[in-house]
Order: sequence, then structure tokens, then C-alpha cells
Amino acid sequence: MADPAARLLDGLRILDLTRLLPGAYATLLLADLGADVIKIEDPNGGDGMRRIGGDASPYFELLNRNKRSVTLDLRSPRAATVLDALISKSDGLVESFRPSTARRLAVDAARLRARHPRLVCASIAGFGADGPYAERAAHDINYQALAGLLDGSGVRLRDDARPRESGRHPPQTPGPLVADITAAMHTALGIVAALFRRERTGEGSFVDVSIHEAALHWSMFPSTDDLEAACYTLYETADGHWLALGALESKFWNGFCERIGRGDLTARRQARGDERRRILDEVRAVMKTRTRAEWLARFEDADVCLTPIYNRAETEADPHLAARGVLAASGTVTYVTMPGVRVRPAPALGADTEGVLEEAGIDAETRASLRRESVI
Repeated sequence: MADPAARLLDGLRILDLTRLLPGAYATLLLADLGADVIKIEDPNGGDGMRRIGGDASPYFELLNRNKRSVTLDLRSPRAATVLDALISKSDGLVESFRPSTARRLAVDAARLRARHPRLVCASIAGFGADGPYAERAAHDINYQALAGLLDGSGVRLRDDARPRESGRHPPQTPGPLVADITAAMHTALGIVAALFRRERTGEGSFVDVSIHEAALHWSMFPSTDDLEAACYTLYETADGHWLALGALESKFWNGFCERIGRGDLTARRQARGDERRRILDEVRAVMKTRTRAEWLARFEDADVCLTPIYNRAETEADPHLAARGVLAASGTVTYVTMPGVRVRPAPALGADTEGVLEEAGIDAETRASLRRESVI
């Protein structure tokens, strides 16, 4: 593992013009790696994420640590000069507008890179920079729906959760925001790759990220329905808790069967059809004979891919995560970071406007004028 003290992106500056989750998480990853992320916000209220869940939004706190906040009204005619000065001191810019909005605000990659050819420009749009859906509005649930992730996605945890006669499960509202999070990771990776390319060629790049296409990646892999069998499923215990078993390989399945007293099942790991259902039912019955603690004690020294299903409090108390140093608390918010990263709380709206603009060469008189006109 790289020395976290090295701050791998130290010395690089990224302008973050995004709103809500995907852009914020992408630039958070860069900030945790040491980049100086300047969050550009509307002077009238800032990023809407600030108000999700209350005035002191935990979501904003989670996504915007280790960043600086600058207010700038991109709709103002005077904003272009300010933004140009900021870009001249920056290595990359990330925006999340629809393509036509980015062009209207003059923050589209074609225009910015014509003036700043070394700039890495990243766009996180719902459907990418072009194509018939490019201007459509959508959110994570819509991207997952179009990517096929919600079709027949009913989760089978109990015997009464049977497929419909058609063999498909009823779709369910998704839990994790997999499209948004995946798009954020693609963006961060794309920016790092573009910065590496710039080191070799001296030229910037345009990183075009589609949240829809990010969700599509998930449909390329097997679903849990395809994998579910007695060796790969969830089991309820006698006290109403659950355990997750991922014994896909024979050595894990054999060890599991021996510990539950069903060595006769070792040769039936790949059973199909009705036999597979019978084995699953039999193992479920066995797992309900002991509490979670009893099963965990029985498997403590066994290498079989069996883990408890934790709630949030149990996850945050996990001694392994504590040993890795990846959890940090600030007030009521618990952060997940890369190992060794020091956390600086999310900034107040516009807290860094004066300092950042001064760094960009905008003098005090001009800053005062911009503030009087509500441009910053």
C-alpha cells in the first residue's frame, strides 16, 4: 500500500462545479488522495445537497470533507473572468450539467480546452455528452431501470418470496445508489488517467461519463439469483439474526457442511432444480437451530466465507476497520476514508472564496466589487 502521508495527488487542483452525489463523491476521492478540490457553489444557497436531511446535512458532510468552498454565480456575465482566473491555476474541472446547460454557462469542455489546452475536463451527465437521451432528466432509479438492473430483481430471503409464475420476481425500489456511485468512481479514475496522459503528452483531455452507462456495467455480471444456492445465500439464525455464506469453492463448502454436521451435503454443492431447493431448505432448518453468536463461535477458526450481517452500529464498531484506520467521526457523522487519510470537515458555504480568489490573482478591490454585485 502506498504511504498515505505521500498524498498521491498533492499539488494538483481540481475545480468542482458539480451538484449532488456523483460529482461530489468523485471529487471526494480525489481530495482524499491529496488534491486541492475547490467546490464552486451558487451564492444563493449553494449545493442543494447542503439541505438534504436538514440544515446541517450529514450527506453534504460525508461528501465534501477535505474540500474548499468558493461561491460564484456562473450565470453572471462577470463570472467568466473569475472562472478563467481559477482555471489558470487548476489542473482539472468537473461539471455535472446537461450538455446544453454546460454550453449555455460556457463551461463545456470544447470551449474551456480551447483556451486552456492542458486542462482535464470531466463531465458527469445522466446520459453522456451526446445521443438521443443526452438532454433527459433522470436520477439513479431511472438509470438502473434502463440498464436492466430492476427487472425481476426481487430478493429471495424467505420461502414465501417465490418467483411469479413467469419465473420473474417483481421489481423493487433499489437501495444502494449504484449508478451514481459507479459513475463517480469512473470519473475519478478517468481524471487520474487523463492527468497521467498529460504528464506524457502535455495535453489535457475530455472525460465523458454517463451515469446510465455506469449502471450498465452492473448488468454485465451475474445476479445473485443466478448464484443463489445453499453455498451462496443468507441464513436466518435462531435469534432472528442473519449470516451470509459465500462458500462457492468446494473447500469452503466442504468445511461449512462439516461444521454444521451435514457432511453428506459436500458432494451436492452444484445441485440444480428441485434438489437444489431441497438442500437449501435443509440447511436453512439447521441454521435456525442456533443463535448467531453460537454459530460464529462454532466457525471462529474455520475458513469458509461465513460472516454476520451487521447493522450500522455493528459495522462502525468492527475492530478490523478500527485497526485499518478508515473510519473517522465528526460530530454525528462517521466518515469512511482511505487508510491514514486525515479528515478536514466539509466547508461552510463560501468559506474559502476570499483566499482562493486571492490565490488566483483577483485583487481585493475586484473581489469587493464582485461581492457587492452578488457574483460571489
